[in-house]
Amino acid sequence: MLNDPIDLNAVRRVLVIKLRHHGDVLLTSPLFSALQQQAPHLEIDALVYHDTREMLSLHPAIAQLHTIDRNWKKRGPLGQARAELALLSQLRARGYDLVITLTEHNRGAWLARLLAPRWSVGPQGPYGRFFKKSFTHRYLQVPGNRRHTIEIHLDALRRIGVYPNESQRELVLVPGHNAEATLAAKLAERGLRPGAYILVHPTSRWSFKSWPAEKMSALIDALSARGEQLVLSAAPGEEEMAMIADIEARLERPVASLAGQLSLKELAAAIDQARLYIGVDSVPMHIASAMKTPCVALFGPSGDVEWGPWQVPHRVVSEPVPCRPCGNAGCGGGWQSECLQRIKVDTVLAAVDAVLKESA
Repeated sequence: MLNDPIDLNAVRRVLVIKLRHHGDVLLTSPLFSALQQQAPHLEIDALVYHDTREMLSLHPAIAQLHTIDRNWKKRGPLGQARAELALLSQLRARGYDLVITLTEHNRGAWLARLLAPRWSVGPQGPYGRFFKKSFTHRYLQVPGNRRHTIEIHLDALRRIGVYPNESQRELVLVPGHNAEATLAAKLAERGLRPGAYILVHPTSRWSFKSWPAEKMSALIDALSARGEQLVLSAAPGEEEMAMIADIEARLERPVASLAGQLSLKELAAAIDQARLYIGVDSVPMHIASAMKTPCVALFGPSGDVEWGPWQVPHRVVSEPVPCRPCGNAGCGGGWQSECLQRIKVDTVLAAVDAVLKESA
């Protein structure tokens, strides 16, 4: 394993691999910007799961976006093998000089071997003896993972001698003209003015990260009573829409809703047009950071040091219990998080007031 920095003048094409969930993928976006700004001649590609592609599509520093469809396995062994080989052929044709994988995942180690780049970078991790020599450079990780995930991603660059400055660490997400246009029409239909509303996204794909419906509805009522214009959003999944229905049924005053009606790009545009974002630890919170929208984020079992809002006016609201962040799916794995349930409505209101004052 090499210790020397890489001379980027000797690199023409780079592949960056991140095979995780939507939020994880979005948090890699500064790496592309930093690499391209420090070496403008590079062609930088990305490889992600197909369902997460919108987190990086239209990124100005990405030349080509390659994807792996998790549904390939439904095609049977032969169909999956054909899809995998087609992807490998497509990647080989690009002739990468440098491959960077940002996940402790054997697929990244496999690709680092099969694509045979001159240099390859991966996180220090338990790959096993077979993958011991898959990478020319491995970046170390701080014990206890007490740094923001973006900084951990950027360690892959630092390991090869590329040190991003503060301005090169910004999250990047481009909604695109189509999403902005369709979102504008949906706002107009509901009488919502860009820049005037607060967007509330109460849900997460992981229900143990969500604040109780009765408290969220009380927060919304308190803000409505003050004359704030609010709009609800949520993913279209059955569980998230059920929570939205529960919240709406408890409201003293109805509020506008875009729940289940937005694509990821439209959601980004909606958050971009909001004066404040309120939500829990989920993808939309990271989108708020990317769109530079002030936010209030409620955190329970997950760690706000690693996953909190980034480079934007914000407040993290959490309960100071000794066991958080535990990273578990609720207390004892029971999908209910007491640390979230204990958060008071007045505490969240105070955080909203602080952020609105700070960002006015």
